[in-house]
Amino acid sequence: MNKIEQFKKIIRESNNIVFFGGAGVSTESKIPDFRSSDGLYKEKAKVPPEEILSHHFFLENTELFYDFYRSKMLYPDALPNTTHLALAKLEKEGKLKAVITQNIDGLHQKAGSVNVLELHGSVLRNYCMKCHKFFGLDKILETSGVPRCDCGGVIKPDVVLYEEALDSNVLEKSLYYISKCDTLIIGGTSLTVYPAAGLVQYFNGKHLIIINRDVTSYDNYAELVIQDSLGNVFKELL
Repeated sequence: MNKIEQFKKIIRESNNIVFFGGAGVSTESKIPDFRSSDGLYKEKAKVPPEEILSHHFFLENTELFYDFYRSKMLYPDALPNTTHLALAKLEKEGKLKAVITQNIDGLHQKAGSVNVLELHGSVLRNYCMKCHKFFGLDKILETSGVPRCDCGGVIKPDVVLYEEALDSNVLEKSLYYISKCDTLIIGGTSLTVYPAAGLVQYFNGKHLIIINRDVTSYDNYAELVIQDSLGNVFKELL
């Protein structure tokens, strides 16, 4: 039995699946990842992206942050790809219990997934740091410079920047689903970003599947490792 057939068999026989995904899930929707050879972090710039996307840089250089954020982090026209659609289908069938994502693009929800746990927040949500009023993505796209609320407060994307803690509620729910599922599919992530990557060690189930183009630190623990694009694998489920 080849790896794709093995994958399909595990999915057929499982009714408590959790998917844990990273930037590789959205690259087929033409949203660049961060750490691959042509990823965002490999671009030569005066200020490294990791620095720009930090809490202190946002506070100290808000306008420069937004210049970068609007040009490199926002893809309002991106559409869900094969993987997003297949996961939404699995959830509708009652097999997939949760999608846990490190992505901030909202494409899982756009594809129809309901129980999506966004570890790093979402570009679709933005809030005033002064009065806490919420705004959609349009507010960021239709303004230039630093977007401000009617009250005068600076609007901040509801995304987790470097130096910021993950939302404890999202973290707890993610731990719950990973620890209770019988099949954990890890896709499109190098498993190098913590604390998100550390969630995998709470898996106690039967089938650990890793689908990623590159080697990950958890490959040796997986029942099935497929080094291929997610689209090639998940198209088999549609």
